[in-house]
Amino acid sequence: MSQFEKTLAAMGVSLPDAPAPAANYVPWVRAGDMLYVSGQIAREGDRLLTGKLGADMDVAAGAHAARSCAIALLAQVKAACEGDLDRLVRVVRLTGFVNSTPEFTEQPQVINGASDFLGEALGEAGKHARVAVSAPSLPFGVAVEIDGIFQIR
Repeated sequence: MSQFEKTLAAMGVSLPDAPAPAANYVPWVRAGDMLYVSGQIAREGDRLLTGKLGADMDVAAGAHAARSCAIALLAQVKAACEGDLDRLVRVVRLTGFVNSTPEFTEQPQVINGASDFLGEALGEAGKHARVAVSAPSLPFGVAVEIDGIFQIR
């Protein structure tokens, strides 16, 4: 078990198998030591975390959805690293999309669910640049979708 996975286990988190793509794309692309992971949608197990921030979902529920996206991102990184999550050098950047009403302005607080989780799980390697934006809708009605750029060895 990798050091990062030991920390995750202490947090009560076990990485799932990397989710399969939902359409005609690949889940990740490696270019040198950079890994580009496709958008991961909010889910717990087989259940999608759906909702619209500012309508039927609050910030805490949105942050929980963002955390689930971060877990899926790490599952993809582990798959790209042939099962060795310790090959992760750092999270470089996240782009977070929040399914929200036009009046909702707390997208950064929602995406904090992913950022806080990665910081806790990965320490310095989890600190990253970030974008948090509103989207009028997301695939399957999910509350959050996040993609990521990672440096690996």
